[in-house]
Amino acid sequence: MTQPLSILVVDDDTDNAMSLAELFEMEGHRVTVVHSGEDAIEAYRTVQFDIAFMDVMMPGKNGVDSFLEIKKLKPHAKVYMMTGYSVDQLLRQAIDHGAMGVFSKPVDINKVMTVLKDISPGGIALIAEDDPEFGPLLKSFISAAGMNCVLVTNGQEALDAVRRGGVSVLILDLKMPLIDGIGVYATLRKEGRTVPTIIITGNGAEYADTLDALRDVAITGILNKPFDPMELLSRLDKLAA
Repeated sequence: MTQPLSILVVDDDTDNAMSLAELFEMEGHRVTVVHSGEDAIEAYRTVQFDIAFMDVMMPGKNGVDSFLEIKKLKPHAKVYMMTGYSVDQLLRQAIDHGAMGVFSKPVDINKVMTVLKDISPGGIALIAEDDPEFGPLLKSFISAAGMNCVLVTNGQEALDAVRRGGVSVLILDLKMPLIDGIGVYATLRKEGRTVPTIIITGNGAEYADTLDALRDVAITGILNKPFDPMELLSRLDKLAA
């Protein structure tokens, strides 16, 4: 058996939370389960967890806001976000609700600019893109076309910018740090803050299936539901290291 870990599971879905907790406990780990972001923050005030798994979409303080609070308390905390939204689900929702376009990388900037011609002038074109080359390049094109353009590099900044208002179009990369584009789009939909959106996806191999996302969780910090529990156990020590 591997060395026992102190694990926090945060999910407002009690069945999912308990199933994950039981899985860890069967392997000899110590598990604390809470069902809200507020309770997760309080738990971190008194317990030194080796690792936490936190749902993104929760009532009250969502997973991302809770994560930011926890990092203030414990800057070295290892927190992995769980999301039930697949890329296919997000794209279907986006198209059903009038997404302006879905472009796969490498992106043809001229096609993006053609789509942007339908946007009324005066608002902000918000680019949520962490690619250090593509993001600034796209911003320069949009700014040169006379639009007020803002570039952010993670999902939390994108959420904050839309919440402040004035965004007339959102150019959203699905794969970003802290909270990915899936979580951003789902959160905005839940809050009723959707704006005209152009979605940028990775290449096909980048989003092949949930196991590929799981294998990359140490880098992305995003664990896509449903995931293979045995695969998670096999990665647990590495994730907590």
